[in-house]
Amino acid sequence: MNKVRFWSVGILLLVLSMVLFGCGDSDTASSEDGDSADGKTKLVVGTDATYAPMEYMDEDGNIVGIDIDIVEAIAEAADFEVEFKNIGWEPLFPAVDNEEVDFAVSSITITDERKESFDFTDPYYVANQVILVPEDTDITEYADLEDKRVSVQINTTGHIVVKELLGNTSADIVAAETMPFAIEEMLNENADAAVGDNSVVNEYIKNNPNVELKVIEDDSFEKEFYGLMVKQGNTEVMDLLNEGIQAIKDSGKLKEITGFDVE
Repeated sequence: MNKVRFWSVGILLLVLSMVLFGCGDSDTASSEDGDSADGKTKLVVGTDATYAPMEYMDEDGNIVGIDIDIVEAIAEAADFEVEFKNIGWEPLFPAVDNEEVDFAVSSITITDERKESFDFTDPYYVANQVILVPEDTDITEYADLEDKRVSVQINTTGHIVVKELLGNTSADIVAAETMPFAIEEMLNENADAAVGDNSVVNEYIKNNPNVELKVIEDDSFEKEFYGLMVKQGNTEVMDLLNEGIQAIKDSGKLKEITGFDVE
């Protein structure tokens, strides 16, 4: 091949490569600036998908649940798109703080302590703690847990209320990574009771009818309000989320998903 022909072929290949790379894929989900292909804002959402029925993985590996339905309704109402990432409970908080995700949804109760480090949207869900015990137990109320071993999901409000009763450093608190693991600790007789959110505990009972367990409700547990968690000072995301929450409250969509009103 002579020099002239060599350069002609090289130029032709260069032009073809520029055309191919310039065209791109029209179905690309999002661009580098966080906008989707159709120009909508796209937000990345972190969650801990081990908390059925609120957030969990279905048989096809999709993140689904009540929280997920709510966020998708919020996104539709406020005209933005979302991408969910299953991060896990403990890593969820630094992920928001380090801006690895734009916000988090994971049945996160709004507490004064958490508000010192994060911003929260308006409440979108109401829950309360309950006690899960074997049917043959002598435990009948919250106070009965004082001399028992109790399993909880680590750093949840269930963990907090049990520490209030047993002490922050009590060896009788069995702190598991997930609520299902906390329940397993009780079933394996490593704990006498488990404490967790009512929606999750009731879902476990429904899905395991052959396990001889019962749920104890106690007035000692106050109502808890879930919010979407955002990095402190991120008013742009916060305003967008609150706009969507208010819209689905006003339209009745939130009640349609949860079954009850949230003020």
